[in-house]
Formats: sequence, C-alpha cells, structure tokens
Amino acid sequence: MKITNLTKQIEDFHLQIPELILEEKKIHGIIGGNGSGKSTLAKLIMGVLEPDTGTIDYGAISIDKITMTFQRPYLLQESVYDNIVYPLRIRKIKPKEEEVEEWLVRFDLQDKKKRYARSLSSGERQKLSFIRAMIFRPELVIIDETFSNLDQESVKIAGNWILENQQKRPITYLIISHQIDSISHLCDYIHELPPGHSSIG
Repeated sequence: MKITNLTKQIEDFHLQIPELILEEKKIHGIIGGNGSGKSTLAKLIMGVLEPDTGTIDYGAISIDKITMTFQRPYLLQESVYDNIVYPLRIRKIKPKEEEVEEWLVRFDLQDKKKRYARSLSSGERQKLSFIRAMIFRPELVIIDETFSNLDQESVKIAGNWILENQQKRPITYLIISHQIDSISHLCDYIHELPPGHSSIG
C-alpha cells in the first residue's frame, strides 16, 4: 500500500504526506500528538474523507475488506449480537454462531449478547467495536485510539489476539495512538506525525 503526494486542508490544518509505504500484512503504528492529523489520515485511507491531492494505492487489499474502529464508536440501535454480525449480513455471509460466541467470551460480553448495544459502558462499546471490525476477516484494520479507552486486561486480550492472528492469517494493521509505549510491542513499523501542519514521508 502506497500513499503519494497526499494533501488535505481542513480549516487551518494542513496534512501533507509526500510518500508513505505501508507494507502489507504488517502491523504499522501511527504516532502523533493531538492535532497532528492521525485521525484525518485514517479517514482518508478509509475513504471517509477525500484527499485534496495525491493518491492512495491499496495494492492487493480489497476496498470492501477495509475496516476501522473509532475512538468513539458508532453503534447501531440494535442488540450487541446484531451489531457484531452486521458486517457479515451486509456482505451476505452467514454468521457462525460458535465464532460469535467465542468472541463474546473472549471479551467478557457473553452475558450482554441480547442487550441494547448503546446501553453498554464506554469500555464495553470499544470491545464490541473491535469484535465487529474483526468478525468478517478484513485485510486492513485501522484502529483509531481504541486501546486508549479499554482497561488494561482488555488491551492485553486484544493485543494478544492480533499477534496470534498474525501467525495464522496475517493482515495489515494501522494502529493509531498518541503514546508509542502503548503500541510499540505490537508494531513492526512506527510512523510519526509531527504536530501542527503535519508532513510525513
């Protein structure tokens, strides 16, 4: 995956990336302080925002196999279960109930399967968001500050799952954080966005 001459102006903020190469099937960290453009970059890659100039070449990654977890996840006005299987349903994939149950147990949400998703705590919402992102077997996962809102045990569980999964079925991750110490043990590569009018390349 290669980003070339990418620019995005939002009010008085300007993101500029002359070149950024993200090797496929590796775990990449994007580090930077508040206002450095981390989330803007993620939304550009995700397709939520359109770049002013430049290109994003996804290589062998299929566009419909990209997913993102947000710092403040949007949940459907449905049950926990319905939120988890939503990515499968829109792709016309039949949910494997045993797999859904495994995810729920792993993140201690098994007793909340039928609960209205928006009634969950912020930490539980993040766990649900992570499960929903992973359930359809994506090829590129963008994790935008999700770990910062999880308790340490859940961070450990999610991190261990990512590392285990990379041994079985490696995919590309882009983990966004403002603290390098929190994700460096997971990442193959770290890319830093400087503050202000950010430029990376």
